[in-house]
Amino acid sequence: MRYVIVGAGGVGGVIGGLLAAAGREVALVARGEHGDMIARDGLLLRRPDGDLRLRIPVAPTIERLGLTSDDAVVLAVKSQHTAALLDDLGAARAGGERAVDVLPLLCAQNGVANEDAALRLAPQVHGVCVNLPATHLQPGVVVGQGAPIAGVLPVGLAAGGTDDVDLAVAADLTAAGFTSEAVDDVLAWKRAKLLRNLGNALDALCGHDLADDEAAALAHVEGLVRAEGVAAYRAADLSFVEDAEYDASLRGYEARPVGGEERGGGSTWQSVARRQGSVETDWLNGEIARLGRLHGVPTPANALLQREMWRLVETGGLPGSRPPSALAAQLTA
Repeated sequence: MRYVIVGAGGVGGVIGGLLAAAGREVALVARGEHGDMIARDGLLLRRPDGDLRLRIPVAPTIERLGLTSDDAVVLAVKSQHTAALLDDLGAARAGGERAVDVLPLLCAQNGVANEDAALRLAPQVHGVCVNLPATHLQPGVVVGQGAPIAGVLPVGLAAGGTDDVDLAVAADLTAAGFTSEAVDDVLAWKRAKLLRNLGNALDALCGHDLADDEAAALAHVEGLVRAEGVAAYRAADLSFVEDAEYDASLRGYEARPVGGEERGGGSTWQSVARRQGSVETDWLNGEIARLGRLHGVPTPANALLQREMWRLVETGGLPGSRPPSALAAQLTA
């Protein structure tokens, strides 16, 4: 099985790089200067225990790469780019068949909307719950800060249960230095991860190294967005893995410095820092707002973070430019 990683940024680059380093067949889809540098110099994967320079086949589009009937397609783009990716996959062929009809699609993405979107096109959709501290700020370079385990990646069918693909993927990821297992309700794991990702917008808006009063305001808002998320899940009768079980699954890995540098911030922080012009907030906090509207649960904190992220992106603001106390004041006004 060849792993076709579409979106070779932080998460996709680390997963693809470590799979390739473990001897698995991998190809990357990466656009722009990042893809050009990988094609010219190889992918530089930086880890706490050293750097790897990996020569991996790469193309700017799925069409240019070409798909085969032995491929597994790993969707590693951010959620705001999933619709365009699925359009590309819908037009792609593999072994003379429509690719979406015959190939497994693995959604290694934050949020829970990607699997739902993919299931409209493809019968073989799998979720991957991504617990993987990774950074991509420089073309041609990805950084994986997880150690001694690179990350924790449960996998399973989006529709529930597991199959032979999940077992094979989990075995390959484990051989590559991750912890992975096939789980019967992968979306319950991904919903639990989404609760943790609700703070991604705060990470981008407010930054780090805050004074005590601002740190307290940040914790207050974080508590509100999570409480709204839990209430929305329960109103919608959606399962999610409880904290004790989720925390236990993460034992054995942590984010460590690479080259003497700590991780700057999460995926949304990186999108803002790189001025990419879009963020995944609508598929994280927006998912909770959507559930709240459907089931009569107020979600003012999550809706506020959406609005503030729209404003930050539209104005070209930098990470850390919104004080947490200002956000907290809007929620108590």
